[in-house]
Amino acid sequence: MNQSLTDQLEKCEGCPRSCGVNRLEGETGFCGTGPGIQISHAGLHFGEEPPVSGRRGAGAIFFSGCNLRCVFCQNYQISQEFQQGRTRTLTTEELASVILRLQDEGAHNINFVSPSHMIFQMADAIQLAKRNGLVLPVLYNSNGYDSVDALRQVRGLVDIYVPDIKYLGNGPGKKFSDVDDYGDIVPGVLREMLNQVGHLAMGPDGIAQRGLLVRHLVLPGHLENSRQCLAFLADLSLDIHVSIMSQYSPQYKACNFPEINRPLTEDEYDEITDYALELGLENAFIQKLESQAHYLPDFDQERPFTR
Repeated sequence: MNQSLTDQLEKCEGCPRSCGVNRLEGETGFCGTGPGIQISHAGLHFGEEPPVSGRRGAGAIFFSGCNLRCVFCQNYQISQEFQQGRTRTLTTEELASVILRLQDEGAHNINFVSPSHMIFQMADAIQLAKRNGLVLPVLYNSNGYDSVDALRQVRGLVDIYVPDIKYLGNGPGKKFSDVDDYGDIVPGVLREMLNQVGHLAMGPDGIAQRGLLVRHLVLPGHLENSRQCLAFLADLSLDIHVSIMSQYSPQYKACNFPEINRPLTEDEYDEITDYALELGLENAFIQKLESQAHYLPDFDQERPFTR
């Protein structure tokens, strides 16, 4: 795989939006990004699941922009408001250098956060970094609204997939994330990712080396959505690793939606984790409810996350 995948931005269909704009000429689609590689933060990150962050941290690279517009996004500063000085634009060579710097700093992996709309630029940088000494596992940390065709084009470059499964019905996706077909798209995405890398495999140190880890954020008052998502994962494979997240708190524009304008309760979270066990999903990571405040970033700071 030596050809430049970034050339496909001439008629961008890198994600399911298939905007068809010419990003190489500076046109922007739904994600709001053009031809350059826009990132908002790169550094060691200790707030992921234990097999990802480990002791030394994940080498996280946060892309700017997003192909969803979740009203409750905790990263809204860089997903929706990134043009307010919270982004810098890199070349392929510069991103490859950032990757290798994170490797030199001791990261367990290279963790691309929100890569769905930057998948082709990401792939070109990975290839260059590998030619220049990258040996760490590459992790693709997405919202789950990915193009299966694009994922197939990067097969072999990604070792670990960490996608969300936000919704299985299209109604909540339309209401909360401005997307018509999330529930239609995400099942095929998860099947493709599992086909590529298999189930999560850890080394002797407990750090992920390869495989799939699916995340699900439990929304307050929407437990049936959570049950549907977990039931789908159980049908996909009872061996699948799932991170059931309790960290929801009403951020960004959630105040405009009364039904989600409150934190998740302990009873709600316990109901969903119990349901996961009833389904037989024993490879589940769970969070303490205090995580609602602990994981909130501030991308106006040099170090957005507290360790």
